[in-house]
Order: sequence, then structure tokens, then C-alpha cells
Amino acid sequence: HDRQLTGTWCKNQWAKKAEYFLSVAGGIVGLGNVWRFPYLCYKNGGGVFLVPYLFFLMTCGVPLFLLETALGQCISKSGIICWEDVCPFFGGIGYANEIVSFYSSISYIIILAWAFFYLFHSLSQELPWAICSNTWNTASCKEFNKTKLFTNWTKVDNATSPALEFWDRRVLNISRGIDKLGSVNWEMALCLLLAWIICYFCIWKGVKSAGKVVYFTVSFIYIMLIILLVRGLTLPGAKDGIIYYLYPEPSRLADPQVWMEAGTQIFFSYTLCLGVLTALSSCNKYSNDCYRDCVYLCLLNSGTSFLAGFTVFSTLGFMAYEQGVPIDEVAESGPGLIFIVYPHAISMMPVPQLWTFCLFIMVILLGLDTQFLGVENIMIAAKDMFPHYFQKEGRLQAFLLVFSIFGFLVGLPMVAEGGIYIFQLIDYYACSGTCLLFIASFQCICIGWVYGADRFYDNMEDMIGYRPGPFIKYCWTFFTPVICIGTFIFSLVDYTPLKYNNTYEYPEWGYALGWLISLSSIIPMPLWMLFKLLRAKGTLCEMCHFYLFIYLFFPAVPLTLPI
Repeated sequence: HDRQLTGTWCKNQWAKKAEYFLSVAGGIVGLGNVWRFPYLCYKNGGGVFLVPYLFFLMTCGVPLFLLETALGQCISKSGIICWEDVCPFFGGIGYANEIVSFYSSISYIIILAWAFFYLFHSLSQELPWAICSNTWNTASCKEFNKTKLFTNWTKVDNATSPALEFWDRRVLNISRGIDKLGSVNWEMALCLLLAWIICYFCIWKGVKSAGKVVYFTVSFIYIMLIILLVRGLTLPGAKDGIIYYLYPEPSRLADPQVWMEAGTQIFFSYTLCLGVLTALSSCNKYSNDCYRDCVYLCLLNSGTSFLAGFTVFSTLGFMAYEQGVPIDEVAESGPGLIFIVYPHAISMMPVPQLWTFCLFIMVILLGLDTQFLGVENIMIAAKDMFPHYFQKEGRLQAFLLVFSIFGFLVGLPMVAEGGIYIFQLIDYYACSGTCLLFIASFQCICIGWVYGADRFYDNMEDMIGYRPGPFIKYCWTFFTPVICIGTFIFSLVDYTPLKYNNTYEYPEWGYALGWLISLSSIIPMPLWMLFKLLRAKGTLCEMCHFYLFIYLFFPAVPLTLPI
């Protein structure tokens, strides 16, 4: 039973180390770095927010990131297979990873469809979200140069901005509720189709084609981010925006919600517990220094989040300065920042078409890189589950085509008039930190206690030639699972039902559907354990006593069931 993990079977490997590094960087550096981290930072105490953020990064983010990448590289199989190799009793972790990854793939690409729609309209002579003379505008629409207003998804003095009306009435054509789905916006459906076509052709040859694409996408993302940052810093009011972004409020550290949001952001921005990191690292060479990669990638990801805050809040400071309102009246998170506030702010600049084009090129590239990873993860998992079937030339490409068509069809309801309600339901319940925290706890228990953290360190030493510091090992064994379980319990106790725009309450069946989606992400783990117990020899009571004894007194023994 003293089984060691070995990297004896591998698929296509990365042609160069840089391709792997850039692919992972492109996947973890996503829209959450741009539209979520800066907002959370200003909302939760400015610079003080970095304290809980760094705490969760060091105790959960880096240890889990290293665990997943080292595991994939060590076994050379994707997450859906490798967890069962580590311990058959914990094989459900891989299926939970893939389910969350699937939900993420079909919902995340909707953001790309919106971004393409804005990109095409940015080429018009006059930006449609800057004027009130469009057919979809209402009488309450007021242009910036005619009145002072702000766009925080609400009306102010019976006035709405053209950017808000473009989003609500042109892009979403939003209905009154999820029970009024309405008709599909076929212009948006074509943008969704375009996003899936690009995704298909960029990864249809697996890591060999995706690895070439990221040279352009990741590099261009940082070029665009720096261009927008330099432009933002030269605007009047930028200094006030940056001060507002970083101004510390130490009293906020006493608020448990601040710590909860910091932990959720770590899981959200590092693509943890999706199986993505395991799948990509499974294509590494066995001797690759995954520990060094982990440190560099984590520094890059968090550094990008911090840098994006300067880009966003320098522009918001300019917007507040021009309108003569406090910055907290223009600050927004999520789609509201990218598709309402930021376009409205850019429309006040000289040559707004140029800056809008740069913005949405960056948004599209950020989204595409993350989407590539999600779909590629599912492809690698399928190849690992049915290796003999996919050995035949063209079958994996055919499966990718079928999956892309299926993803497009599933996404059509999300570009209907009531589609935004479905999108938020999936995003809130399926891809939330609550599900990821639960999965992370199982991963740490499996490696830290069942397989054994010391044994996994032996495997890492065999791969990279040295043992990482002991802190990571203690995190896997104690700190990370305790923190994840504690945060998971707090998230359930502090649960707040989803509201669209903080006003619309979903019907009871909508919340029930949301919880069903959420449960489908985590139920594979206990179900898999129950399945293995029922198939094992002996009575259920005998099996339970045996495994409890093993857990308590021999935590480093891999549990191979006698089936």
C-alpha cells in the first residue's frame, strides 16, 4: 500500500515552457482582476483590504495552486482521473471540478458576446452609449453635457445615462423577470457564435495550438492595460480616484464580511478547484520546476489585480471630477463597471472611439484566455476518461465541435430578454466561492491526510530536485482545510439570496434552481464515497469503522477499497 505517484503516462506536452506559463497566466488573469478586485479593495477599507487578501493568498491561494499544479504534473493526468489515482475514495473531487468548470465555460462566454457587441459599436462615428437620440432611448435619458448624473444602475433625479439605457434596453433588452424569458436577441446570438468559433479554432489542436495563441493574447492584454493606465493617470481627477482606491480604513478589519470577500476573491481569481490547473500542468515535463512557476504566477496574478485598480480608479476619478459627484457614486463592480460606468467615462475623453476599442479588445482577450482554459480542461478530461476512443485522428476535434455547438445552444437563453437573470443565477450559485471552498477542503484532506503531505513532498522532490519549505505542507494539513471549512460555514450562515440589481427578487423556484445547480457542483464527492463504500466488501458499518480508524491513526495510508 506504500504507493507512490509517478508521471508515467502523458499526452501532448507543451512545446515550450513559455507556452505553459503564458497559458496559465492568461487563464488566471481574467476579468475578475479588472472588475472585481479594485471594487472590493475600495469597498472594504482601501489598502487595509490587502491584509485579509494576503492572508488568504498565503494560507489558501498559493498552497492550493501548488497542490493542483504539482499533482497534475506528477501523475500526468487531468483532475477527473488523478484524484482517483491518489485515493479511489476521493475520486469524486475530479467530477466536481469538471462540473464547476462546465458551468463556468457556458456562462463566462456570455460576457465575451457582450464585449464583441460593444466592440463593433465602438467603430461607429458616434458612440451609441454617449447620446440619447437612439431609438431605444427614453424621455428620461440625459446626456452628460446637459445634466449631472451618475450611473450606478439606478435613476437619479428621474434621469438615466445613455450608457445605462444602452446596456438595459439595447444589449440586454431586459424583461421584468426570469419567468418572462422573451425572445432571443439575434445580434447578441451572432456575437455568442463568433466567440465559440474563435474558441474552437484556437484550441482545436489541443495545447499545441492554444500554446501559440497565448503568445499574442497575454502580451496584448498587458499592452492594453498599460495604455489605459497611462491614459487614466493623465486625466484630471485621477489622483483623487487613486487615493479613494487605496485610502486605508483599519476599522474594516473587524468586519467578518471583509475577510469573507477576500477569501472568495482568491478562489475566484486563481481558478482554483476547477481542475484547470491540474489539466494544464499534466502536459508539463515531469522535471519542470512547478514550485517556482507557482510563485511567479501568483505574484503576476495578484500584481495584475493591484495594477488594474490604478487603471480603473484613475478613470473613475476623472468621471467623478467631470460630473462633480463623489467617487462612491460612480464606483461599480462586475458587468456594471465594464459595460456601463467605464464606457460612460471613456465617452467624456477626446477620441473616445479609440479608447473604447482598446478597452473592449482587452476585455475580449482577458475573457478568451480564461475561456480557453475552461474548455481545454474539459477536452483533456474527456481524453483521459476515454483514451482509446480518442486515439483515432479527428475524434477529439469532433468532440470539441459538438461541445461548442452544445455550449452555444445552452447559451442562447442567456442572450434572450430575460437571459441576464439566468446568467446571474449560474454565476452566483454554480461558480461561487461557497462551492469552491467545499471542494478545496476535500482536496486538502485527500493530499494532506489520506495520501500524506510528507509523501507528496517526496514526489515533489523527485520532480523538481528539492523540497519546498514546510509552511506549504502545514497549510495542506491544517491551515487551509480549517480556513476553508470555517469560511464555508460562515458563507452559509451569512447567506444572502441573490437579487438582480439589488432590487429584483427571484421567484422561489428560481432560488430552488440555484441551489440545485450549486448542489450539483459538490454532491459528486459524497456520492462517490457512498458508491465506493457500497461496492466494498463487508457491511457498511464495518467499512465506516475501518476508514474512521485509518483516518484517525494512520492518516498517510492511501485508502484503496477492496472492490
